[in-house]
Amino acid sequence: MTTPEHAELRDLARGCLTRHHAHHYLGFSENQWRLFDKDRPRRIKPLLYVFRVLLTGIHLMRSSEIEANLGNLNADARLSFLDELMHRKITGHEQQTIDDTDVDLFHGEYVRLRELLTLEAERTSLPEAPTTRRELHEFLLRVRGV
Repeated sequence: MTTPEHAELRDLARGCLTRHHAHHYLGFSENQWRLFDKDRPRRIKPLLYVFRVLLTGIHLMRSSEIEANLGNLNADARLSFLDELMHRKITGHEQQTIDDTDVDLFHGEYVRLRELLTLEAERTSLPEAPTTRRELHEFLLRVRGV
């Protein structure tokens, strides 16, 4: 269910996206990695969060659009191990675990993707600051009836 106001807000929200959103995704990925790495045994679900966060940030910096579906993101990233991990999570139970022998591979990809996100933030076409601040303020006043 949606409203015309929702559609208008979605359009205005695009003007709130900036290159600085990369900092959010970098910090979030660091927290997610820590959560994944402290578990014993390590679980697939938190690891998938790590990669979803990083690939979402990279996609945002490249396209100026937010995409959080890991399957869609991996169609571009082509990380073969992600397809296997997603399959294991979907077909297994919620607490699927991984072998410690694979952690070095995952950590290497985590580091590489963080570096890629930083690089993409430097060359993105996203602006330094939001461009729809005034319009958003006016929208909020209007829908609140102020």
